[in-house]
Amino acid sequence: QLQASGGGLVQAGGSLRLSCAASGRTVYAMGWFRQGPGKEREFVAGIRWRDGARPAGDSMKGRFTISGDKAKNTVYLQMNSLKPEDTAVYYCAGTTAAGVIISSIGRADQYDYWGQGTQVTVSS
Repeated sequence: QLQASGGGLVQAGGSLRLSCAASGRTVYAMGWFRQGPGKEREFVAGIRWRDGARPAGDSMKGRFTISGDKAKNTVYLQMNSLKPEDTAVYYCAGTTAAGVIISSIGRADQYDYWGQGTQVTVSS
């Protein structure tokens, strides 16, 4: 089970911090994806537990930072300088694939279970 929280309404330029806790399974990487209105699901950032590698989507670099607590199986997404185009439902996901490779962390099909999503709305 994945439980995401922290979404909400924020003005442009503001910040939000999302969190997601995994339970019930051993996960080897966790990721954040988002899907805006009328858009496809987009990779935001991920973290691989065994070495802490943290790839991120290009459009998020410099504004969004993923971090995690391996002992708690919890990931966080700090989002700064938010823009209206960041408005989306943000999903966290986990993979039970022990051999997950860095190049696949940005692929939604790498993940075998997903949280319910949390809405982030950025007003202009």
